[in-house]
Amino acid sequence: MELIEGVGESSSPPRSFGGGAAVGVLYEIRNDVYNRLMEIGNEEAVSNPDFREILDSHFNRLPPSYGLDVNMDRAEDVLLHRKLLALAKDPEKRPVFHVRCLEDFKPEGSKEHPTESVSRPPLDANHGGNVQSKEEEWAFEPCSKLEDLNLEVRQAPGLMEKRQEIGHAPIHEVIFSAPDKPKLLSQLSALLSDLGLDIREAHVFSTTDGYSLDVFVVDGWPVEDAGSLRKAMEEAIDKSEGSWSGSSHSKFSVKKALAAGGVRGNWEIDRSLLKIGEKVASGSCGDLYQGVYLSQDVAVKILRSEHLTEASEDEFAQEVAILREVQHENVVRFIGACTKSPDLCIVTEYMPGGSLYNYLHKNKRALKVSELLKFAIDVSKGMEYLHLNDIIHRDLKSANLLMDNLQVVKVADFGVARFLHQEGVMTAETGTYRWMAPEVINHQPYDQKADVFSFAIVLWELVTAKIPYENMTPLQAALGVRQGLRPDIPRGIHPRLSDLMLRCWDVAPIKRPPFSIIRVELEDLLKNFQEASATPIAGNHAL
Repeated sequence: MELIEGVGESSSPPRSFGGGAAVGVLYEIRNDVYNRLMEIGNEEAVSNPDFREILDSHFNRLPPSYGLDVNMDRAEDVLLHRKLLALAKDPEKRPVFHVRCLEDFKPEGSKEHPTESVSRPPLDANHGGNVQSKEEEWAFEPCSKLEDLNLEVRQAPGLMEKRQEIGHAPIHEVIFSAPDKPKLLSQLSALLSDLGLDIREAHVFSTTDGYSLDVFVVDGWPVEDAGSLRKAMEEAIDKSEGSWSGSSHSKFSVKKALAAGGVRGNWEIDRSLLKIGEKVASGSCGDLYQGVYLSQDVAVKILRSEHLTEASEDEFAQEVAILREVQHENVVRFIGACTKSPDLCIVTEYMPGGSLYNYLHKNKRALKVSELLKFAIDVSKGMEYLHLNDIIHRDLKSANLLMDNLQVVKVADFGVARFLHQEGVMTAETGTYRWMAPEVINHQPYDQKADVFSFAIVLWELVTAKIPYENMTPLQAALGVRQGLRPDIPRGIHPRLSDLMLRCWDVAPIKRPPFSIIRVELEDLLKNFQEASATPIAGNHAL
């Protein structure tokens, strides 16, 4: 078992801020902001003799990309950002958000606005802006920046017409600030989507002291009035009280949940017999260790007691319940769990080969045809078994596919998996953006065919040994998939393999084949290749 929460989720296009020239540019930006605020007679800038030091402190908390993102014509925004970050320190005022209408918005890269990120109205109490806070703790997953997508010919049919229509609609800016924790970026985008808003741009920054500043430019709200949108957001947050909770004082009982599910048994681990060794990886709510239990090597996923919430304990109970029910050669073997809060942990077989993600991307490996087909067959076997047992994984990706010492690939990490019949129709955005199906991104009802879409992306990884949409941020990739974007299939690949990928990531879930068919096709392809081993599937292309 390998715990790599959201691998690829925080990956962004390469950015370089090194060197003296870049440092000089950033210093000039700070000077320009300071001088601009003094010129316009900003009260705080003019009256506070320590203002320059305060401004420098604010910039020092944030990454270099923040300074490069500043629109000098709206230098007052820097003070708004500082205010929101200050409010976010008070647990009684979380979540902190600010809403306003952008009357003169120009998308990035447009001829009218070639260099500035967002043309924002002046910060003014009477300009439609509203600072609103609520007692809740929010979590963030890092992502440097999202620019407006230019998908050109790969756009879905009718997209340009839709964008032209949207161009006349009101544009709003929504800013969030809260403690920086993983996985809230998807929650925030889900919140905006549920309100009928489309994200045009998102600029996401993490401070050095553990806070996040997220700026979304959205359309889809029918009126310019920022107050009505603020109120709608507040009501949406009130209705989803539990899902935003960051409280460590949960009333939820793991023991009761497990007992209610009828899954308790002789798998309860005696913590005193569990020897914890080296830390292997860290995730949003826990850490993964190599350990020893009853003389066998094991992987131990330990939930951090300080991060225990109702949601994390519920997820823990769900993962134990599913692992207890599954047993297959291509699914990581469950050994046991400690369910006595706060010492919660899950123990599985140790997978010395690590994740398929590391095997492909950290080692920069181009796979042989027989090797990639074998890996793909292993995954399809494990997923076929899970689907036959009415389990949907919901986060199938190369980071959650682990290898043993014989390079047998096994499906792992069932933290967000669900039984298909559980809780009726699923619409929640769950998974990792680069591998996520469009119906999941769009918060539409989905089923096991969402796993088939994710498998198609994994298959593409195996063929190319590349990270999906590697030149995009995760949120850019999600917006692209929603609009019809898919990875480019390399030339020279066997047409049956190409056709399988195309069918598996079809926009219509009903057209995607089940894993029983996927497995048979891959096995037949491998058999044909082995019978004619002198003729590789992809010609001279290194799959």
